[in-house]
Amino acid sequence: MDAFARTAYMDSSPTDRAAAPPPSTRIHKEMLEALRRGVKGIIVQGLIGLLVIAFAVWGIADVFQGRGQTSLARIGNTEISQDQFQQALQLEISGLSRQFGRRLTVEQARQFGIDQRVLSRLIGTAAIDAHARELGLYLSDAAIAEAIRNDPTFQGAGGTFDRNFFTEILRQNGLSEQRYFAERRAEEVRQQLTETLAGGNVPPDFLIQTLHRYQGETRTIAHMTLDPEASAKIETPDEAKLKAFYEQNKRRFVAPEYRKVPIIMLTATEARKHIAVSDEEMKALYDREKDTFAVAERRRIQQLSFQDRAAAEKTLTALKAAPSFEEGLKGLGIKESDVEIGTLAKSEMIDAAIADAAFKLEKGQLSEPVKGTFSTVILRVAEITPGKQSTFEEVKDQLRDRLAGERVSREVQELHDRIDDARAGGGSLKEIAERLKVPFVEIEATDRQGKTPDGKPALENPDAPRILASAFEGGSGLDREAIELTDGGYAWVDVAGITAERQRPFEEVQEAVKTAWIEGERRTALNTAGQNIVERVGKGEPLEDIAKELGLEVKLAQPVTRTQQVDGLTRAAVQRAFSLARGSAAAVESADGKSRTIIVVRAIVDPPPATPEQLTSLRQELSRQLQGDAISAYVSALQNRLGYSVNETVYRRALGIEAQPQ
Repeated sequence: MDAFARTAYMDSSPTDRAAAPPPSTRIHKEMLEALRRGVKGIIVQGLIGLLVIAFAVWGIADVFQGRGQTSLARIGNTEISQDQFQQALQLEISGLSRQFGRRLTVEQARQFGIDQRVLSRLIGTAAIDAHARELGLYLSDAAIAEAIRNDPTFQGAGGTFDRNFFTEILRQNGLSEQRYFAERRAEEVRQQLTETLAGGNVPPDFLIQTLHRYQGETRTIAHMTLDPEASAKIETPDEAKLKAFYEQNKRRFVAPEYRKVPIIMLTATEARKHIAVSDEEMKALYDREKDTFAVAERRRIQQLSFQDRAAAEKTLTALKAAPSFEEGLKGLGIKESDVEIGTLAKSEMIDAAIADAAFKLEKGQLSEPVKGTFSTVILRVAEITPGKQSTFEEVKDQLRDRLAGERVSREVQELHDRIDDARAGGGSLKEIAERLKVPFVEIEATDRQGKTPDGKPALENPDAPRILASAFEGGSGLDREAIELTDGGYAWVDVAGITAERQRPFEEVQEAVKTAWIEGERRTALNTAGQNIVERVGKGEPLEDIAKELGLEVKLAQPVTRTQQVDGLTRAAVQRAFSLARGSAAAVESADGKSRTIIVVRAIVDPPPATPEQLTSLRQELSRQLQGDAISAYVSALQNRLGYSVNETVYRRALGIEAQPQ
């Protein structure tokens, strides 16, 4: 069925189609029924949601294996091109950008792991497609056309298929009709496979009941926290004890290797300072894009929608007769919140006819009935925020930043090349920095963890771990490669001196040895004190009597579930309480980590029988988990059977990352 035939079929009436031959075989009809059940609620909002199946199932795969092919990825005999990956990534970024309310960059998407999830999804869907071809599964064009015609996403005001709306949605998403049909067919076949696979995963009743008891069980927990000063009195150790402790734990008192590290830090921000932008350039940009510096007028618009003009006119008459708009709505049984559509600029309104009418009204004025694309409406403007044209002087700094930003990559690269050329000539980093007027810093001493001898961070920079790690790769005198920074800049690192690791003598670390000895002894004493109390409770002694003896307070937490947070108890303490029998006790680490808390389970209460609503919710929760596990195992098995790999060089090129040396 070609594009013309598909269009004719979708636009034909049900009566016309009833006289035509069946659009598909019996299997197609059965699959279509499943399709109607499965995709009824799918919404297309910039990102075609139905192109994603089990998005989280595949996760972030460790797929970088091959380097020999020219395609970006391959699974079995199916290749995934660089263009396919980039298109899928841009669709994902567009959808997320709308959610965040600002445009995400590819770099930001990489930080979220979106690039690898998109790649994993492409590999997973390609694996399912290959399996579908092996099984000979297919949906006819007529079946897909029927599904699209019945998809609420593409229906207009009357609940029927709207071809103009359909075309506009495809246009907004950069899809041709032919491509959309092909992708929807592939997705429906995938869905049939995965639904068939997951459909039999029905959790048994006993498992549902067990989960209900597990989630709903509550416990009453008595708890008491020891006073570390009273329960773990530690006497000041003599020098002999400290020396013995030092000898047994010498590795704890070793001074690490330190390195003196000179660094040139060429950040993108610093590179901007080298870029000169003239007033003439800024004025030319302002004149070219003056409209973009205008703040559009915005209006808080109220809208009532009707199926026809007669109903709208009847309501309009009632509203005009009322003492106020608010009273009129009240008389009609309409809440004011139901008619608010928000404060919008004209360009933000979808329906052009309604937008034109709304922006011609005076504040508080009711419009005559306006026929829009999907319905007839009455409009009212509650508030008007006037627009404003920003002057050149007002946006001068923005213009300078924008022009400098457009040139910063080139400036960074030019400075990068000049620094590398200077290094090739034998200049030190300090000399090069002074000559080229770029930032230079020299860290007198840093260890491998990026700490100075006094324990402070050696370098305050988001890329500090990578920069300082480079300084510990090999010895001094090496010509290290520049490190690319996350903001697009570079750092050059040298090693000007190395202080070898050394064993600190006892006299130098005596106070640190004393602190470590006391901490160890206190920890042992607290464990012993806590265990003694647990044993006393186990023999039947009430916790309150022990608390009175120690001058402590017993607190009661009730009722507590497994996932509940309780003041004075850590999550681990709550979990420990749920492993104890009624009346049993345990000693756990206190919430501040400095003492021990004694917990005693006073009561265990099973939840009441699950309501039908709870059973339904639990059944759905377990079904989703079982289905997810089944699909994940299915896709993993297909990938292992077919074999897959990713060309990392092409992958990095698709993301705009400079390829690493092979």
